[in-house]
Amino acid sequence: MTSRSTLRRIGSALALSAATMIAQPAAAQFFWSPPDFSAPALTDATAATALGLPGATADEIRAGLVWNLRAALNVAALQCQFEPTLLSISNYNAMIAHHDREMDSAQATLLGYFLRTVGKGKPGQAASDRYGTRIYSGYSTVQAQRGFCQAAAEVGRQAIFADRGALHEVARTGLASIKKSLVLAGEQFYGDPGRSYSLKLPSQDKKCWKKNQLRPNCQVTYNQQIGAQ
Repeated sequence: MTSRSTLRRIGSALALSAATMIAQPAAAQFFWSPPDFSAPALTDATAATALGLPGATADEIRAGLVWNLRAALNVAALQCQFEPTLLSISNYNAMIAHHDREMDSAQATLLGYFLRTVGKGKPGQAASDRYGTRIYSGYSTVQAQRGFCQAAAEVGRQAIFADRGALHEVARTGLASIKKSLVLAGEQFYGDPGRSYSLKLPSQDKKCWKKNQLRPNCQVTYNQQIGAQ
């Protein structure tokens, strides 16, 4: 039979372990201290510009927000698989399953926008197709991939827990940070030394070399470039 003192020791150990886990900051997968991707929520006016939907109505803006969020998280599901702990694929699939009606409605509303502003029939449909391609390309990044994947993962988690019919609210607040993350930003304290490093080589001018040896005057110039004594 376990003594009370033993139970107290076990309980204390568990409490200490839990406290340690709770005290840990929500650190990013790639950064010791993540860049600040916070940004003000998009208003209808700023969204119309940011989403490329001039003259859109409030309902069309809402549809554009939802469809852009879908595109951003879809790109993340494709580009962020190198870091499985971000759950980019499962977040995207869960969002599609949970908010399918709102996304279907957004797609239809967006098509209506292009039929209204570009022209009925093929012109509007073609403009809608081009818009879809353009926004997907807009969320694709190489240099800023780590930051984008981190921001998209955070917004993706918000999306899967949002109430049905409220995905546009997540998009209104989350898309601004996702768009901000598309600009390369390094770790807050140490920057991005791997990407900012540039190799300096001595002059390759034939006048600087004799029998594969750098001439003294060119060596002095090279030392000045790299800060060597």
